[in-house]
Amino acid sequence: MSFLTRLRVSSLRDLRPRAGDSHKGGFWSEGKHEPSGYLFGETPPPPGQKRRWESWEGPWYATWVIATAIIVLGLNAKPDTSMITWAHKEAEKELKAEGIDLP
Repeated sequence: MSFLTRLRVSSLRDLRPRAGDSHKGGFWSEGKHEPSGYLFGETPPPPGQKRRWESWEGPWYATWVIATAIIVLGLNAKPDTSMITWAHKEAEKELKAEGIDLP
């Protein structure tokens, strides 16, 4: 048997389900639950009651708020290193050296 034939046979052998594979249909299969019409299958609370947050929701929202604040404040505090700003400052220096004052 040539090398390519053996390679093809071994790759096909890897595609067969093995013992212990209990997940049928793959990741994107429909599964056994019928659609309920609610977002994420979560039923709304009874009238007059609020929905209780799950244990992960508080840290999740807090992390997003903190990350957004760090990005916004960090980007506002960064130095202006654009070429236009540098050229403007250099032009002002040259004009002051020549004795020309800008308004």
